[in-house]
Amino acid sequence: MIQDCFTIDAITGPDTAVDLVLSRHFADMRAGSPEESCHVMTSQGLRNSGALLYALRDHSGEVCAVGALKPFKDGVELKSMHTVREKRGLGYGGAVLHSLLETAKFQGAKAAWLETGTQPGFAAARAMYFSAGFEECQPFGSYTADPLSTYMVLNLS
Repeated sequence: MIQDCFTIDAITGPDTAVDLVLSRHFADMRAGSPEESCHVMTSQGLRNSGALLYALRDHSGEVCAVGALKPFKDGVELKSMHTVREKRGLGYGGAVLHSLLETAKFQGAKAAWLETGTQPGFAAARAMYFSAGFEECQPFGSYTADPLSTYMVLNLS
């Protein structure tokens, strides 16, 4: 459960703290999956793709979790959902997920898609997505079937 106050804000300019969290996320994902099964993007790659970055900061201003909304069809793809290791289990990931989904709905998105891993290290993330109403789906966009990936969709209409 979240123990202290926090804010979730869109990142509209350079932010070294957010970039550091995203670079750690990138390194973690690359270390845990073969390159052909790893779809993580750098912070610059996210920005170049048109994704909108968001960060959850605790009462002290520390970045505790991040996520991104990347335009896809008539909806969004969730990218780079990551909670820093020391802050896991406090509800920050769920708070970012809820905020991103509400933002997507407000912007008129009809659905939210995501890709995540099938390995045990992704079990908590998959459980969070299922509890938010996501359902497994076929690979979407440029993704292809991969035993190390699962694909999910949530109808936002």
